Amino acid sequence: MHTRYLLRAALSGALALVTASALAAPSSVIDPEKITGHVRVLASDEFEGRAPASAGEKKTVDYLIAQLKASGLQPGGDPQESGRAWTQDVPLLRSEIKGPMSISVRTDSETLEWKQSEQIVIRAAQTGTNEVAINAAPIVFAGYGVTAPERKWDDFKGIDLKGKVVLMLVNDPDFETGQGDFGGKAMTYYGRWTYKFEEAARRGAAGVLVIHEEAPAAYPWATPANSDAAPMFDILRRNPLEQHTPMEGWIHRDAAVDLFKRAGLDFAELKAQAQTREFRPVTLQGVNFSTKFAVDTQRVISKNVVAIAPGKKHPSEYVVYSAHWDHVGVGRPDAKGDAIYNGAVDNAAGVAQVIEIARTFAAHEKTDRSVVFLFVTAEEKNLLGTEYYATNPLYPLATTVADLNTDAPRPTGPSKDFTTAGEGGVTLQDYVIAVAKEFDRYFTPDPLPAAGRFFRSDHFALAKRGVPAISFKSGTDLVDGGRALGEAFDKAYTSSRYHQPSDEFTADWRSDGIAADASLLYEVGRRLANSREWPTWKAGSEFKQIRDTTESQRR
Repeated sequence: MHTRYLLRAALSGALALVTASALAAPSSVIDPEKITGHVRVLASDEFEGRAPASAGEKKTVDYLIAQLKASGLQPGGDPQESGRAWTQDVPLLRSEIKGPMSISVRTDSETLEWKQSEQIVIRAAQTGTNEVAINAAPIVFAGYGVTAPERKWDDFKGIDLKGKVVLMLVNDPDFETGQGDFGGKAMTYYGRWTYKFEEAARRGAAGVLVIHEEAPAAYPWATPANSDAAPMFDILRRNPLEQHTPMEGWIHRDAAVDLFKRAGLDFAELKAQAQTREFRPVTLQGVNFSTKFAVDTQRVISKNVVAIAPGKKHPSEYVVYSAHWDHVGVGRPDAKGDAIYNGAVDNAAGVAQVIEIARTFAAHEKTDRSVVFLFVTAEEKNLLGTEYYATNPLYPLATTVADLNTDAPRPTGPSKDFTTAGEGGVTLQDYVIAVAKEFDRYFTPDPLPAAGRFFRSDHFALAKRGVPAISFKSGTDLVDGGRALGEAFDKAYTSSRYHQPSDEFTADWRSDGIAADASLLYEVGRRLANSREWPTWKAGSEFKQIRDTTESQRR
């Protein structure tokens, strides 16, 4: 069996898991071969890993527009005098480290010279500066870096971080024990590295380094080492220092343990203390940090691609399908010298799904509500394409019925189950579960709640503004091979392919399961678009109050 994707099977059983009644529905027309064709193109070396603001972006955007035009859909992007464009401009700040980097840690007895992507990964500064220079900054360990008044939790206890580099643990204080004030194993937003960077910026730190440990991070060191050493992007901000410290990055666990030892501290002991309210920040005595490097900053325009199938009765109500078209681009070569991060699973496969869902809508009778197909940029740069769309919506969020996002579907053949990226407490998920039963499929809760996947997919930018949203994920209980083979694929993909050049299209790729997932998602969206249903956030959800404020606009 080919180790790249663990499976070899013909496409003839593409929809074997679908019941006879479901096969009669329009959703069955989604063709696995068409999905394969899209992935083969989008994940080819010619597209150079589909990085924003690259030649690969232009090829990707052109390909998407051509496919959507051919399907008979209408452009749904930025308004123009003659209608709408096929794209939405997304202005971004692009930052890239240029030239040599000096990175050192000085102790009482010696100076350690560190290398980018080995002991540390420093991201290109996103503050608009052309140079980062930190000289002999004190280092402070701030536990999990959490300030949560509603949980009576403060990892900082009033310490002044100005001019200092702060170290933080990844994930939540509950991760190790599975119990406590942060909901157990399921990650909260406090556990995300994005929150930790933001909190360090709010406190004026000179820099922040998140300590990478594979289990709580939910991915190996290779993921930040490859992704975060690439050019960084952010939306244009009036005051970037409110969101970013001058230096942001990751430190390898082994390097962090060594630093603690050199300061006379025990990493494991302090980590255990950080899991309690009583923890107080600790300065690493006799140890300081220095770095210097140049940053090339440019203002660039990337593109979201947007198409619409206008509704016939309620055209001002919108069901949205979303998928990110971007990946890492060209980056650090792997052991074979391959430097193109093709992103076949992540997310050429998801883009292919939405293209074919869009084609299916266009080929059938108009729905009552409008259906929007949103292909967003810069997801790999912290959901920037959807963040921009959510901040500058082309269609009112108050009358957006739902967002059905798809990200990294698996080329492993059809599965009996499906899952979602985390759970946000939304009736939209219940709606999908109910429709899936007609396809003889069942729901499996997110198998990795500690990974915080709810905060890592494009639906989150819309969810936090009240739009009912889920990110659909392929199941692991495979029709051919069962759960053991599905879980084996996930483990192999995460450890050796996720955000690496080896996420490529290969001859043993299967699109029948991807097509089956797309069929289910099409049927969900079709029913919502022909109904008067308004999915809602459930009591206790942090997004319910936001959505409730616009209830009068949904009649």
